[in-house]
Amino acid sequence: MTRKTGYVWHEKYAWHDTGTHAGLVPSGGYVQPYRNFESPDSKARFAGLVEVSGLLESLTRVPAREVSDEDLLRVHTEAHVARIRTQSEAEGGDAGDGFSPFGRGAFELAKLAAGGTLAAARAVLSGEVRNAYALVRPPGHHAEPDQGRGYCLFANVPIAIEALRAEGLVQRVAIFDYDVHHGNGAQKIYWDDPDVLTISVHQDGLFPVDTGQVHEQGGGAGAGTNINVPLPAGSGDGAYWSVVERVAGPAIRAFAPDLLIVSSGFDPSAFDPLGRMSVTSHGFRGIAERLLDIADEACEGRVVFSHEGGYSSVHVPFCGIAVLEAMSGITTDVVDPFEVSIGASPTKPLTAWQADVITQSAELARALGMIVEDGAGGAATP
Repeated sequence: MTRKTGYVWHEKYAWHDTGTHAGLVPSGGYVQPYRNFESPDSKARFAGLVEVSGLLESLTRVPAREVSDEDLLRVHTEAHVARIRTQSEAEGGDAGDGFSPFGRGAFELAKLAAGGTLAAARAVLSGEVRNAYALVRPPGHHAEPDQGRGYCLFANVPIAIEALRAEGLVQRVAIFDYDVHHGNGAQKIYWDDPDVLTISVHQDGLFPVDTGQVHEQGGGAGAGTNINVPLPAGSGDGAYWSVVERVAGPAIRAFAPDLLIVSSGFDPSAFDPLGRMSVTSHGFRGIAERLLDIADEACEGRVVFSHEGGYSSVHVPFCGIAVLEAMSGITTDVVDPFEVSIGASPTKPLTAWQADVITQSAELARALGMIVEDGAGGAATP
């Protein structure tokens, strides 16, 4: 079945400057200048394959616009916004954790990234498109109210959610984050909010090392609406599909959001330099197909994918186009050439030790269902 799928990409996203770091480390001394892991390559090559494959002709282009300062301040502190602006107007700086460099003009680019996610969501909610993919940069899922972290300056998805809520377009939103790193930003921002469900599946203890455990379930009025699935390193397609089926599906259906937003990071790829997972492009396609089915049942198909990490410049394009094919129902003639290397990997099937972790989080999803069922008017209560 084909669907009308929105697509956000702006060439300016490729102009976000993260300097000449050698991966994570600033160049200098014995460190030869190279590129930061968070470079334009994977995103620009993804956008390039979308065009060259011909898929772009079947997608609905959604123009990105910068969010306003008011939009930023619904999520971030005045001090954080002012600090990013000041550094951006000078020669650049760091988002806050010492490992998130940016160059001159990044403030406006980060506002455009959040604006791309917001534009995609508006297009879905208005009925212009059935679903949408926002291929934005810089990423956002590590940004917290008072600081940026992990290459993220501002929290793209929460900024979009709060703008939509301020406009009265949504009340309840679910976030499913499959980036290899924990979605600490959304967890912190929505810790005590009963109307935003946050689910993060990630490599256990990778980044941030001190967040993302199963026992972190939200607090106050939001108790039970934060679910973490910290998978062991090496998890592949089977583990991720099981998380979507056993954890995300029951939780999102019970929560019945107005909109599902997916934080789409392709760093669980078997080729990613910053993760140690084993997901294939076929695996990402399967994740997307399952999430689309869940959205059809839970929120009339309203789903937005907002791009986050993914640092294999050669593999991300094939993972991304697999997701876009699933979203649109359109098959191109693109074949992932890396399947010859990882297609028969023994890491693909679900293992018993991965299933044990998933079972713990699945129990939280079942508990959420009871919370929602007992709550007044469908709202989650502690």
